[in-house]
Amino acid sequence: MENILAPSILAADIMRLGEQIREITDAGAKYLHIDVMDGTFVPSLSYGVCVVESIRKSCGLVLDVHLMIVEPIRYVEAFAKAGADIITVHLEACVDVGETIAQIHRLGCRAGLSIKPGTPVEEVGRYLGQIELLLVMSVEPGFGGQKFFPESIERIQTARRMIGQGGRDIDLEVDGGITQENVREVLRAGANVIVAGSAVFRDPGPDSRALMEILRKEQEG
Repeated sequence: MENILAPSILAADIMRLGEQIREITDAGAKYLHIDVMDGTFVPSLSYGVCVVESIRKSCGLVLDVHLMIVEPIRYVEAFAKAGADIITVHLEACVDVGETIAQIHRLGCRAGLSIKPGTPVEEVGRYLGQIELLLVMSVEPGFGGQKFFPESIERIQTARRMIGQGGRDIDLEVDGGITQENVREVLRAGANVIVAGSAVFRDPGPDSRALMEILRKEQEG
């Protein structure tokens, strides 16, 4: 599977957002990761539907929308209409996970399922036949700039093994504390979609290009 960098705008400078999105696009990024937080499922608040809609008007990247909100099925349609390509919801936040995934598909989007660090990876097993992306959080969701949890490596390996056993091509995304220093280990554990915020937007040109070069070299072996 292709290795993909998904820069997270949670770490971007909102006053320079359009400029920074152009910079990562020019550097070769294919995805843009947009974290949506409700202040309930996670402590913080962040971007909403209007931000996705505004970005969609001038951005050709795949919009990878991560809903860190309680009962996300309430907002799936709004984000799909705003221009999301992938909508990822949390296993822990859904009353009916299967129906939420089905609703994402009915609206023409790819469906992702995410788990927090304290949730056993095995709990997503029953849904692997229904999703296109599995997101393993490598920090507690809700804040940018956190350090990568080392125990996430084993969780990524478990997730990749489960995906392999299921026989479907499912992207394995990892989000939280990814840097140039640890991204190779994350890729070798089985991830192929890498979310990076601070590691990209603190210096968009050089850092995004450097991370994507690592992803390319790891894919080529």
